[in-house]
Amino acid sequence: MGHFKAFLAALIAIFIATGVSAQNEYTIRNGDVINVEVLEDSALNRSVVVLSDGRISFPFAGTLRAQGRTVPEIQAAITDAIASNFSIPPTVFVSVQPRPVVPRAPSAPPPPVTMAIYFLGEVNSPGLVEMEPGTRFLQAMAQSGGLTRFAADKRVQLRRTDPHTGETRLFEINYRAILDGAEISNNITLQEGDVIIVPERRLFE
Repeated sequence: MGHFKAFLAALIAIFIATGVSAQNEYTIRNGDVINVEVLEDSALNRSVVVLSDGRISFPFAGTLRAQGRTVPEIQAAITDAIASNFSIPPTVFVSVQPRPVVPRAPSAPPPPVTMAIYFLGEVNSPGLVEMEPGTRFLQAMAQSGGLTRFAADKRVQLRRTDPHTGETRLFEINYRAILDGAEISNNITLQEGDVIIVPERRLFE
């Protein structure tokens, strides 16, 4: 029995090591969701999405290039970028959420037409959300899982990239005003690939 337990423990260790190695060798791509944990400040823990330009946004670090980097490389980049805000070098852990694999049966009907909308920043459920064409900003926000207590709800950003020219337009939306009914004209109809970013609230904001 003792030999069996030792064999089982060794087998589990091999599986764990294999998973860590796979994460370390994985090259980050656009659309990936990256989990970031900072041991010294749990308020910074969050999931961030790699945008279409290959970048991510993280508090204290600003915008960082992620596409084409490995997990250890982006972990080191975040650590270096936020280090000046800590008395000792912070301990940062980075992992990549696996992309869902949905098996398709040959006879299955085609999936309904949807568009991809990305949520970043101070929302409870960041990442990619598939929505019906014609969805408006207010409806999309209702599907984001709500805002965190750090959210600057008066300065929500909508970034829209033209797929033909690559030009990005930035809309700043007062989400709180829309909820109050004061700026319902800003309830924009969303388009494929739109990115909604909820920044952190400033001090005394």
